[in-house]
Amino acid sequence: MPPSEAEPLDRHGRSLARTIRLTIAYDGTEFVGWQRQENGVSIQGAIEDALATIDGAPVTLHGAGRTDAGVHALGQVASARITAQLDDQTMGRALNANLPEAIRIIGVETVPDDFHARFSATGKSYKYRIWNGTAMPPFIRLYAWHIPEPLDLGAMREATRAIVGEHDFAGFRYAQSVNLTTVRRVRAASWRVSGESLLEFEISGEGFMRYMVRSLVGTLVEVGRGQRPAADLGRLLETPDRSAAGRTAPAHGLFLVKVAY
Repeated sequence: MPPSEAEPLDRHGRSLARTIRLTIAYDGTEFVGWQRQENGVSIQGAIEDALATIDGAPVTLHGAGRTDAGVHALGQVASARITAQLDDQTMGRALNANLPEAIRIIGVETVPDDFHARFSATGKSYKYRIWNGTAMPPFIRLYAWHIPEPLDLGAMREATRAIVGEHDFAGFRYAQSVNLTTVRRVRAASWRVSGESLLEFEISGEGFMRYMVRSLVGTLVEVGRGQRPAADLGRLLETPDRSAAGRTAPAHGLFLVKVAY
């Protein structure tokens, strides 16, 4: 993030601003998503407002990626230029004091000026949670997709193997998206069972398109329900067609876990 010409200077002509990297956790239930919007409260907007209060002037926050309404994060990353002369630890405490409890800054670090949360990122990891049991505990209803009927996890794992590697994921993106390329490299994808009923789909890659993870999960659930064969995932990757893939899984089961640099 290059210095701005409008930044205050010390008596030697050096900028008083610095670039900080924020690591952020949030419950996306109450927000319209990451990106600031005209209507509704966004994660970006809430943090920019808190930064402006501390810095005494508007601050632009750059996120590693956008999450949709209802999506959560354990390790979102953002960067900004600030002039407030607070050390990193004090800045973190000041931000949390000015943010709603559903957003927490879990790390602040002063970084080189060429760091950019989005353009410096080399990969992301996501997790999708499914409660696969008859009765869903009420305290996780906002953080997992409830599927009461049994799922064939073996078939879902078999289908998941086709995802790993470099493929054209056009069949699993938001239909209205405009992307320079729909080819993405997935480094790892797997299912994990936690307890008797919680299934967690974990995926990491160099980049993801809007709705891509949720569309993959929705299609894999159809495999688990016996509505399509496991081999269908490979076919959809070879001949991408969004209308042929499964439904987009609900937003509230998705978590941005980590951004790699």
